Amino acid sequence: MIAAGVAQAQQKPIYTQYILNNYILNPAITGIENYTDLKFSYRNQWVGIDGAPVTSYMSIHGPIGKKDYRTSATSFQIPGENPRGRSYMEEYTAPEPHHGIGGTIVSDKTGYMNRWGAYLTYAYHKGLTPRTTLSGGFMLGMTSVNIDASKINWGNTPQDDPAVGYASGEISKIKPEIGAGLWLYGADYFAGISVMNIVPAKMRFINDNKYGASFLPHYFITAGYKVFLGDDLSLTPSIMLQYVQPAPMQPMVNAKLQYRDLAWIGSSFRFGDQLSGFAAMAGMNISNTFNIGYAYDVAPSALNQYSRNTHEIIIGFLIGNRFDDSCPRQNW
Repeated sequence: MIAAGVAQAQQKPIYTQYILNNYILNPAITGIENYTDLKFSYRNQWVGIDGAPVTSYMSIHGPIGKKDYRTSATSFQIPGENPRGRSYMEEYTAPEPHHGIGGTIVSDKTGYMNRWGAYLTYAYHKGLTPRTTLSGGFMLGMTSVNIDASKINWGNTPQDDPAVGYASGEISKIKPEIGAGLWLYGADYFAGISVMNIVPAKMRFINDNKYGASFLPHYFITAGYKVFLGDDLSLTPSIMLQYVQPAPMQPMVNAKLQYRDLAWIGSSFRFGDQLSGFAAMAGMNISNTFNIGYAYDVAPSALNQYSRNTHEIIIGFLIGNRFDDSCPRQNW
């Protein structure tokens, strides 16, 4: 008996807390804040399963030529007033046109495969109205895919997989990667679209055109809106749509409930594929220079009897924060 089928898998890592660092998915966010934003993240997916994905990254980006000399709730905390409250929204104005530069290093390990990438980004921010800004950005870098054939468990079958060859050591291939995005934002909303792997490529580990992994464009659409539930509480629901051919569209909804600019809790749910499931999140802004976020994902029903679920942590540093912003000014 012979069975045939099509396997579908995304090539970009999954991020539950994308709402805390949309920059990792859209280069148009480069330089959006008044400071240099440095973040470290570690994600251990499906703990307990041998060879399950482990993803980590470092991202950094900041503005160039951004002029914002306002001394208001944007720049310091007035005693007894929420610096991200309604008064801030009423006084909000779009920043002056400015540039941004940044970079990202990503490592994604799954079983005997290891992907890592290094990318540089650039963006330009331009006000469309006194309260609305549009930015466009580009990403350029390289991605390396490594296969450690010595870690492959061949079982009782011969070690002659034609897609890997007969090598018993580590095989590495490098390819360039290009990305681009747009980001529209104001005092209480944001929306963006981006694409990674703009130019499709095929990674081959042997000299044979029949075998290799195709790297296809990944599309991301993100949008969110802030709603005030009181003077000190705000709720930011958001959605992200991810698409890579031939897999179906993968929606992910997210809600973040924030108390002033000090602490927040949230939840998310991913629909429509084998990775669907619920996640809970929480975070704190320790000061105007440090913040931390944590997410706990419940494993999909097909894996929950084998896995102790997924853990993800993000640690952020605000460098050169001359306005003492204790949390991102742009709502996420």
